[in-house]
Amino acid sequence: MLRVAVVGSGPSGVYAAQDLVQQSLVPDVRVHVLDRLPCPYGLVRYGVAPDHEKIKSLQNNLRTVLEHERIDFVGNVEVGTHGLGPERLLELYHAVVYCVGAARDRRLGIPGEELPGSRSATDFVSWYSAHPDAAGNGFALGARSAVVIGVGNVAVDVARILARAADELRPTDVPESALGALALSQVRDVHMVGRRGPAQAKFTTKELRELGALPTAGVAVDPADLELDPAYTDAAAAAALPAVNRRNLDVVRKWAAEPVQGRDRLIHLRFFLRPVELLEQGGRVAGVRFERTVPDGDGGVRGTGTYEDIEAQLVLRAVGYRGVPLPGLPFDERHGTVPHAAGRVLRDGVPSPGEYVAGWIKRGPTGVIGTNRPCAKETVASLLEDAAALAARSVAADPLAALRESGHRPVLWPGWLSIEEAESALGLSLGRRSVKIPDWQGLLGAAMQ
Repeated sequence: MLRVAVVGSGPSGVYAAQDLVQQSLVPDVRVHVLDRLPCPYGLVRYGVAPDHEKIKSLQNNLRTVLEHERIDFVGNVEVGTHGLGPERLLELYHAVVYCVGAARDRRLGIPGEELPGSRSATDFVSWYSAHPDAAGNGFALGARSAVVIGVGNVAVDVARILARAADELRPTDVPESALGALALSQVRDVHMVGRRGPAQAKFTTKELRELGALPTAGVAVDPADLELDPAYTDAAAAAALPAVNRRNLDVVRKWAAEPVQGRDRLIHLRFFLRPVELLEQGGRVAGVRFERTVPDGDGGVRGTGTYEDIEAQLVLRAVGYRGVPLPGLPFDERHGTVPHAAGRVLRDGVPSPGEYVAGWIKRGPTGVIGTNRPCAKETVASLLEDAAALAARSVAADPLAALRESGHRPVLWPGWLSIEEAESALGLSLGRRSVKIPDWQGLLGAAMQ
């Protein structure tokens, strides 16, 4: 028997577990999928916007994997603390696959970033997704104007949630506290701003089009912004773009040609503006100063020395994620990843027996959910090549018993099912569908019933 721990129950971790039990080279592999939360699915539960029902339904596929007879979900177990570091894990398991993602948001590094009213999009997503670590609201939803800095899918999600009427979110699993706060929101203008042009934006076309399908909000695009993009004015330059970028350009071109009328809220999609300072008034953020940029001819942009201020009482940065060092594992500070060779963790340039990585902590925060499949497959292939040597190692006969003896209180699959039942009951009591429990006490209380 080969015992493997997969650290992280998001898509990369679940895909790694699936590949381990569905292969035939090593017939008897048993997998424990560890997670510090008592709930599985990672960013599919706590990162996918609540109004993205189709993507959230991916949980059903992940559930099928975690219910496999040779896979056990082991929640409420935090690796890297309480004596459960990489060294200890290798005493419990023949191999460990770290799928811990990229938990830290990137900073802007500009004056005023720490002002009240300035937050990361990650914080906002965690709040409306009911992550138990989310710190209150504090999102100045009494603001009149909000600025979302970034033009990727996270920025689109955040802008869309800010622009939605609360009644549109009532059928989702948004926690009741967040729904109530959004119902009182005074935000009427949402500015989504990127330092480059629409031809370089990172959102997918499906996500982008959703902004234009909101029932009570419209999208405004300034044609003057678009005219700075060579691909907007030059058909040959547009034809050379990847298909997704051409489609994105077509969408914003249409919006620029259609003035918005009769909408309660407005999403202003802006390009070629680089944030240089957050402006302050009365001790809080009051706006963002941007420098106009233009293409530099090498795929980037350069500043022009011309500035524009956009009023905002709420500023959310959505400029990417970065991996966080896990105590005991090597870490590449420059790239925010764990050094590896085909998924094998490298210590001082040499593969470390029994240690592997997959997902964002392996390759950086790139790609979509499906990108994790080939990433996990490569890592599992490396592990299986090493299986004979790994299986020869002596490990604990009962890792779960060892975890409990060390003071951990694992939440297993029945505990997670109890959380699901409690969330369904909560939704029913509120006249809604299943509603997420937003705090540790509530989650663990439900799991231990």
